[in-house]
Order: sequence, then structure tokens, then C-alpha cells
Amino acid sequence: MTDSWWWSLLIGILASLLLAWLALVVVLVIMRPRGGLLREALRLLPDVVRLIHALWSDRSLPRGVRMRLGLLLTYLALPIDLVPDFIPLLGYADDAIVVTAVLRGVVRKAGLQAVRAHWPGTEDGFSALCRLTGLD
Repeated sequence: MTDSWWWSLLIGILASLLLAWLALVVVLVIMRPRGGLLREALRLLPDVVRLIHALWSDRSLPRGVRMRLGLLLTYLALPIDLVPDFIPLLGYADDAIVVTAVLRGVVRKAGLQAVRAHWPGTEDGFSALCRLTGLD
């Protein structure tokens, strides 16, 4: 094999990764919360992180649920994101979308009552969480 074959392969892989990342950014632009919902989601972030930790610590929840929550906590703690946080709107939208997807899965497996029992915030905050994640 020649060196040009390896370079072609490397360029092809990098181009594929770039296209996949661009497709993800387009999906995030389309799915981002509209009309102040992102601001509301950011306001709830401290309560949501405490909720995720409390759910993760609850040994009565199924192991698969706790594993998902542990992976989510790891993702949120890592400084590397799918979309860097310094990009306006999209930087935090990817975190909100990932959290929303995981919380919906937790409700399907563990039930809304488990999420409600561990919610550390106010009633209004829980209502906002339900609206943001489509849990009502």
C-alpha cells in the first residue's frame, strides 16, 4: 500500500467525522427549546444536577437507570462537550437535550414518582422540569 492510500483514508475519516458533527449541530438547532425555555432550563440546572445525583444514589432504582444517570453525571462533569459551551445557545442546548433524553428514560423505567420524590427544588421548578422534558 502506498502512503497516498493512508492519507486518503485519514482524510475520508476526518471528513466523515466533520459531517457527522455538522449534522448533530443542525439537529441541535432544530431541537433547541423555543421562546425562553432554554433560559428556564439553565435556571433549573442546579436543581437538575442535584436530582440526577439523588436518583443515581438511590439503590432502590433499577441498576440500568443508575448506570445511565452515572454516565450522564460523567458527561456533565467532563469539560469536553459535543458542542463547546462558548457557542451561543447551542453550547448549553446539547447538555439540555442529553439531560432531557436521560430523564425521559428514567421516568419510563423508574416512574415519575421516583423523580418527584427526589426533586430538590420548588413545585414551580418541578412543573417547569415536566414541561421542558415532556414528562406531564
